[in-house]
Amino acid sequence: MSEKRRHISQAMLFLILFGIVSLFSDMTHEGAASIQGAYLSLMGASAGVIGFISGLGELIGYSMRYVFGKIVDRTHKYWTMTILGYILDVLLVPALALVGENGWIWACFLIVIQRKGKAIKKPAKDTIMSFAATQEGIGKSFGMQELLDQIGAFLGPVLLYLVMLTRTEGDTFKLYSFCFGVLAVPGVITILLLFFTKHKFPSPEEFEPEPKEFIPFRMKRSFVLYIAGISLFAFGFIDYSLILVHVSRAYSALSSGLAETSSIVSGGTLPLLYAGAMLVDAVSALVFGHLYDRMGVKALVISTLFSSMFAPLIFMMDSIPMLLLGIALWGVGMGAQESILKAVVTSMVPKASRATGYGIFECSFGIFWFLGSWIMGNLYDTSITAMVSVSVIAQLASIGLYIASSRSR
Repeated sequence: MSEKRRHISQAMLFLILFGIVSLFSDMTHEGAASIQGAYLSLMGASAGVIGFISGLGELIGYSMRYVFGKIVDRTHKYWTMTILGYILDVLLVPALALVGENGWIWACFLIVIQRKGKAIKKPAKDTIMSFAATQEGIGKSFGMQELLDQIGAFLGPVLLYLVMLTRTEGDTFKLYSFCFGVLAVPGVITILLLFFTKHKFPSPEEFEPEPKEFIPFRMKRSFVLYIAGISLFAFGFIDYSLILVHVSRAYSALSSGLAETSSIVSGGTLPLLYAGAMLVDAVSALVFGHLYDRMGVKALVISTLFSSMFAPLIFMMDSIPMLLLGIALWGVGMGAQESILKAVVTSMVPKASRATGYGIFECSFGIFWFLGSWIMGNLYDTSITAMVSVSVIAQLASIGLYIASSRSR
């Protein structure tokens, strides 16, 4: 019994250490995400281009995960793939500081390559996390991981807000460039902590016992239905870059006669809106992760019902309270996406093929995120009502597929 307790304690220590790595990683790229849309807009990129690049980045970042997932399952090079992916992921973000004032094409190129780093690391990272999660409760473990992730995602935009608050000289573009340079600090810390975690836990696959017999991975009906559900959810879930464009445009115009509105949505405070969304994301991930361990797919249904309402609140109501509520519901959707969705895959896919399972899940998610982001960006320029309708309908339609998948299992 004491040996088992020690083993569980080591699994939890691994989860916490990896969570801290993710905390600093998210400080880096989520800090960047809080101003990225506005940064591209300053360089002359249109809403359609921003939506396309956001979606393309996610497409590459997700679709390539199937390939790298297969590689991980065949080679078992969990740490090699994780470290390589992290290096690309967090070190290309501060490189955006080097892009010139009219260099939005180069900025888009760096963003896409940075997403490829995420594609390399994610199947390996999620797989080794799942090994420890099976010892501590799958929903709770991924929820805790997301909590630490989103603490970093909260601190990143807050850090940039403080930088903007204290650095007043220069124009907005130079200020944003400096902010991207500052993000090199948490990026370097991420890499150092990652090597420390690898040194302490060189073989995380040992947390989960090997099955008594080999269980091949098959695309069962329940898994196909689940993939269809998360694909619809991804299609309808509007990227934050587009939300940022809308807020910076619509509310800056609205604020011309309202001092209190101007203070909330001015350029310097935009990172705080994203930080608030990440804070909601963190709490909701932990809450819904615990609920998943108790309620199963019902927790996913509840979170989707909440998140489906963010689009009309943000894009169709010229009201600061509704904007804040909408961003909070967007955060709920993100929290569920990063905790429950991964927990379900762990429950459905055997250990020997789990990286492939994560790769399939994230590949489909990314393809539909890309299509959704591209279409939503173009709809925003032509009909906001149509964009909001597509977002809500797609997310609500995913609920039926989640339920059908659960019943099929």
